[in-house]
Amino acid sequence: MLKVAILDDYQNVAQQFVDLEKLSGKYEFKIFSEPFVDEAEVIEQLSDFEALLVMRERTPITKNVIDNLNNLKFVITSGLKNKSIDLNAAKKRKVIVCGTESNVHPTPELTWALILGLARNFKEEFDNMYQGYWQTTIGVELKGKILGLIGLGRVGSQVAKIGKAFGMQVMSWSENLNLNACKDLDVLPCTKEDLIKNSDFLSIHVQGGDRYKDCITLEELDKMKKTAFLINTSRGEIVNEDDLIIALSTNVIAGAGIDVYQKEPLAENNKLRFLPNALLTPHIGYVTAENYTIYYNQMIEGLEACVNGKPLRVLD
Repeated sequence: MLKVAILDDYQNVAQQFVDLEKLSGKYEFKIFSEPFVDEAEVIEQLSDFEALLVMRERTPITKNVIDNLNNLKFVITSGLKNKSIDLNAAKKRKVIVCGTESNVHPTPELTWALILGLARNFKEEFDNMYQGYWQTTIGVELKGKILGLIGLGRVGSQVAKIGKAFGMQVMSWSENLNLNACKDLDVLPCTKEDLIKNSDFLSIHVQGGDRYKDCITLEELDKMKKTAFLINTSRGEIVNEDDLIIALSTNVIAGAGIDVYQKEPLAENNKLRFLPNALLTPHIGYVTAENYTIYYNQMIEGLEACVNGKPLRVLD
């Protein structure tokens, strides 16, 4: 039987979304629910497996991992992009890498949960309600405020539409900004500097990688309004985490809503966890029942297709 590892099922829910029992005669599954300590443990624990079913942005499948998993034949990832898989190394080893479809709207929905939470001080008010207090903060309205978007692709466009519905002015910048999309969405294209200086809410919606690594550092945070909020539901490395901690702890900006981090899961002693103006979620932008249904079922579909010599949704 083909040995298959299901990685990073943090909540032990994979079997709620796909029936592995009906495949037990063909495949030997093992579910890993805890994150690996380091790359050496990844290699040690996965050395016998021929197929990996992986959740994007969790365990990196690096060149070193691929080169040291001698039995590896197939990697199936959630989503159609996964920058933590070294596709070149996989190709050299003739390891087939496939993906799944994914709903795009959960991340914009979470983005707006964070924006609204920051605007109305949800973190403090929620905590205070459980402690018996009443009306301890004063919120701000969204109507008339400037929403700045770094990126106006599939996610950024949806965030922009909701911003317009709230009566906000929407501006956008990215290194490959689509001016036609700006026109269609009534979004003002601008420079990065203008976006940072003018935004009341600055939300990030570009892909990770070298292009946008440390796109937001203390230099940019210093240029933002003191009353501004930063929201990142994209990739952790886009915002320099150490600089963000400095900016939040010294009130350089009013607050931040963060769903993604430089190292995940976020360490228990990470300083972000203890900042009153940081509204944090544990990378749940894509974590919905609807998405997981797609992910796990199409992972199995993709695995079956690979075994039958007709791979689906191949990533290259």
